[in-house]
Amino acid sequence: MAKKVQSNRLTNQHKESKGVIGIFGDEAKSHDMTVGKISNLVIEQLKKEYPQLSFNYKTSIKKEEINEALKKVDPELGQTLFVANSSIIPDGGIIEVKDDNDNWRIILVSEAKHQGKDIENIKNGTLVGKNNNQDLMAAGNAIERSHKNISEIANLMLSESHFPYVLFLEGSNFLTETIAIERPDGRVVTLEYNSGMLNRLDRLTSANYGMPINTNLCKNKFVKHKDKTIMLQATSIYTQGNGAKWDIKKMFDIMLETSKTSLQVLGSEIFNQITNNKIG
Repeated sequence: MAKKVQSNRLTNQHKESKGVIGIFGDEAKSHDMTVGKISNLVIEQLKKEYPQLSFNYKTSIKKEEINEALKKVDPELGQTLFVANSSIIPDGGIIEVKDDNDNWRIILVSEAKHQGKDIENIKNGTLVGKNNNQDLMAAGNAIERSHKNISEIANLMLSESHFPYVLFLEGSNFLTETIAIERPDGRVVTLEYNSGMLNRLDRLTSANYGMPINTNLCKNKFVKHKDKTIMLQATSIYTQGNGAKWDIKKMFDIMLETSKTSLQVLGSEIFNQITNNKIG
């Protein structure tokens, strides 16, 4: 019951707030920004909307910390560590909130990946390939490195009921629709979204169990199979679909929404801070 009340309080506060006015100025909207800088805008907005809560931003998490979290779930977990200072560094960083027991809880992890420059190359009239006689370049596998960070954060958050990992994709390797691009000489090149040579989305959807993309999957899904209940930690994967560059404001909105979903899931565990603030 307390969790539902807390969720309602958070929702009402959001409605009463003035949104992102004053925090997301013209400079931010008109210039390219890294996902890390957008994360800093998100935490600034969270501090304005929830002044009674304490938020923290960090750029990395040590493997040692992940192992300690696993040991708390089960002492047989988190035993292996070969490099003492090993860490993971999501390029958008990590946002945390302090709960009623003074523990920092993750509410947002974000990354933005670009793979596939075919659109830019075609528009510029650049031919590619070994002999520089092709319009399209076969997709690489660099994006699959994202799986490592996703798995590590999943390990760290194994005891949680939410998984606020947001992955933004852009580039010709992440098309969800067929597009036609004109070269400077007037020739039109068609990029088929279902081309095995180009599309790499299927390499990433294992991180969300094949659930819909462009969807907030922050709340963990619990599924029943026979006599078992299985918790799914799904990455929220977002792509423009047509290979276009992400709009900074859209990224901000998605990241803020995910953070607030995390707060709602954690509601009963940050309840006293909000209650005390209301009474005071």
